[in-house]
Amino acid sequence: MTIAVTGATGQLGRLVIESLKRKSTGEPIVALVRSPEKASDLGVEARAFDYTQPVTLAPALAGIDTLLLISSSEVGQREAQHRNVIEAAKTAGIKRIVYTSLLHADRSPISLGEEHRATEALLASSGIPTTLLRNGWYTENYTGSIPAALENGALVGSAGEGRLSLATRADYAQAAAIVLTSDGHEGKTYELAGDDAVTLADLAAEISRQTGRDIPYRDLPQAEYAAILKQVGLPEGFAEGVAAWDVDASKGALFDDGHQLSKLIGRPTTPLADAVRAQLAAQG
Repeated sequence: MTIAVTGATGQLGRLVIESLKRKSTGEPIVALVRSPEKASDLGVEARAFDYTQPVTLAPALAGIDTLLLISSSEVGQREAQHRNVIEAAKTAGIKRIVYTSLLHADRSPISLGEEHRATEALLASSGIPTTLLRNGWYTENYTGSIPAALENGALVGSAGEGRLSLATRADYAQAAAIVLTSDGHEGKTYELAGDDAVTLADLAAEISRQTGRDIPYRDLPQAEYAAILKQVGLPEGFAEGVAAWDVDASKGALFDDGHQLSKLIGRPTTPLADAVRAQLAAQG
């Protein structure tokens, strides 16, 4: 059985490839990437695969049995790009697709949910057996703000006291690798999220504990938070989106207590303290 991973040079894709290699029982692994030269360090076959070039996609999928479709990073273009991949998968005779969707995509108020719902519908009508991995927020979405929090003396956001069921990219990557390499997942939808729901105040307290500094959490109105994100260089549309997603999180959009992720990977999800420690270590 040959397994292919789209977006394999992305942050999640690389971790999935690593996890697949650790689990390998000899199945060939193919990295599908826009620039194969950037995948030379992955240690697997790399094929050119650009979601926006539909005529090239089916040939690139030749000989692939199972496809992990990691959702495109280009918000606003995802539905069309994913449609291209799904049509190519039908042409190429792909036997199974695993798709990285959004936590509770069917009812999520988060704006990203619209394109995921559309993609899930395309998959349902494709005739190809599908597994949906509805991933919650990555812990790194928030620990990535630690350098700025230390520089400015506070962690800022608009998530209020919303409980966030965060898990690391490595947790989600391991889940994907398990689903890709084992049977019984066809037709299933997994709501994947961290075991322990935390608030941004909890994150600020953990940063304070590990650094020995007083780093409070400052909750801001959506517009003010978006303005700060633009000031630090985020594109306007993305900055507005991040602030809006935080407000959604304040209302419970990123909370889940089903523990499906830890059950799937056979261990607890990575604790917040470990993720904060890893980020601080990466900063030197």
